[in-house]
Amino acid sequence: MAWYAYCIAERQSFPELLRHRRPMPLTGVSGIFGNQTFLFPASDLAVIVSEHTPEDCARLDQQAAKDHARVIAESFQLSTVLPFRFGTTFQDDDALRRSVRSNQRHFQANVERLRGKAEMHLKVLVDDTCPGNSARDMTVGHLYLTSLRESASRQRERQSKARALSVQMHRMFLPLAEEVTCKRTDSGKMLLDIAHLIDNKTIERYQNKYTSASQELKECRMQLSGPWPPYHFVQRPQPHQHPA
Repeated sequence: MAWYAYCIAERQSFPELLRHRRPMPLTGVSGIFGNQTFLFPASDLAVIVSEHTPEDCARLDQQAAKDHARVIAESFQLSTVLPFRFGTTFQDDDALRRSVRSNQRHFQANVERLRGKAEMHLKVLVDDTCPGNSARDMTVGHLYLTSLRESASRQRERQSKARALSVQMHRMFLPLAEEVTCKRTDSGKMLLDIAHLIDNKTIERYQNKYTSASQELKECRMQLSGPWPPYHFVQRPQPHQHPA
């Protein structure tokens, strides 16, 4: 039997699994294409899976990606989880067990580090203070070189502003860890994409801080989502391994 994999969870979170060595249905959680999900026991861990056929590969569309994320989110309500990349499959029971066995120490270290924690996702949109013409509009000599220098200067200024804003967000929210990316939007705005790792016990306090920050930072448009499984904070295994 081939398996489609969603995430790794803690076996101890599912008492019914402690007495069994074979996969058991995960009640109330449907997978991609409406398939039944199963708890696949593997040492001290459990892998959330559903049955998979070769034909299913051609059907992995946007809806399947949404269902993949939904299963991970629902599993997160039950246990610490380590998400798999969308489209991860194993050809049979032995392949799945070998993968978990060969990476077990890595997986368990991740579980220990992320137990009781969640990810909050902030999007912060601000005006770009460094507008200007693209170097592509300049075609000759001195003007072109001047444009390149100006573009580099604008980029440095943009990065400096992004760093200052991310530091400000860090001081406001005091996350355990963070991942920040910054890009310039087509509309000329600057977008900071911020993932914060926090303790589950502090979710309400974090949400209250977001409300205060939204009122205080009038120049920013902010959007909050979460709590989510800690996608950005799972330490990645080696290239030949599968979890995200």
